Amino acid sequence: MKNKTIIAVGLIVLAIAGAVIYKFNFTNGDIFFNNGKQINTHDGTYTVNGQKITLKNGTSETPTVTSPASKIITKYFGNEVKHDLNGDGILDSVFIITQETGGSGIFYYVVARINATSGPIGSDAVLLGDRIAPQTTEIDESNEKVNVIVVNYAVRKAGEPMTTSPSVGKSIWLKLDTKTMQFGEVAQNFEGEADPARMTLDMKTWAWTKTLYSDDKLVTPKITGKFTITFKKDGTFSATTDCNGVGGEYAVNKNQITFTSMMSTLMYCEGSQENEFRKMIEQTQSYMFTSKGEMVLLLKYDSGSVIFK
Repeated sequence: MKNKTIIAVGLIVLAIAGAVIYKFNFTNGDIFFNNGKQINTHDGTYTVNGQKITLKNGTSETPTVTSPASKIITKYFGNEVKHDLNGDGILDSVFIITQETGGSGIFYYVVARINATSGPIGSDAVLLGDRIAPQTTEIDESNEKVNVIVVNYAVRKAGEPMTTSPSVGKSIWLKLDTKTMQFGEVAQNFEGEADPARMTLDMKTWAWTKTLYSDDKLVTPKITGKFTITFKKDGTFSATTDCNGVGGEYAVNKNQITFTSMMSTLMYCEGSQENEFRKMIEQTQSYMFTSKGEMVLLLKYDSGSVIFK
């Protein structure tokens, strides 16, 4: 009888704990639970150009002021980073949305969503630009404790038409005021900052630091400094890995780049990342430079970014 009582009490405790967990908010993949209701983690109300926009299933369609027949279409784009922005122990998110207002432009914005226990809270949006090329969104490792977000993207050179692919790397450092839900730009010490317009492929030997795929998968070298690539003015390149050396030819057309005639030595190394690194190079479609002195190889089909320093 005593054992049955203990078991019964235990079951009641588990039931209560489960109800409490289910009642309050927590994240599970891309689903956010709020008082038992499932909500897409990108949904919420955000302020874009002074107008409240509510995303449902990642999309919003609202009539324009001038023409009710026309619609402003706002969508979740991606490049999401998750971080506890308000110190409540729950992961929040910062990501990019796009907005089409009826013309030919596609405007890109950065927004944040606080996953509060009372429900999601959306921020004011920060405009990045029209028809840019977003690259990565990440936490500034040197300012992680103060929640500084770095958004990396590419724009066109001054005077280039909108039909030209963006090729100039740009970064913006942002910090969210969780009381006003507005972003402020964090000023950088630009002394010694790189000028992407003056950077070239053959200026140095580049060391691979990380690869961020469009599905948010992050790959980093197991051994720092082992993976490098060097471009020569004669159109050839050489690369080092944690196993074999790789070499071949490359061709550049504006910011487009192709690698061909790739060959490598044939040593076998257990647990090597060589094949994965080589595949990144083979799948590269274009490149850009950032103001942080990085070279970024952009993979085909917008599938990811390979970052070198």
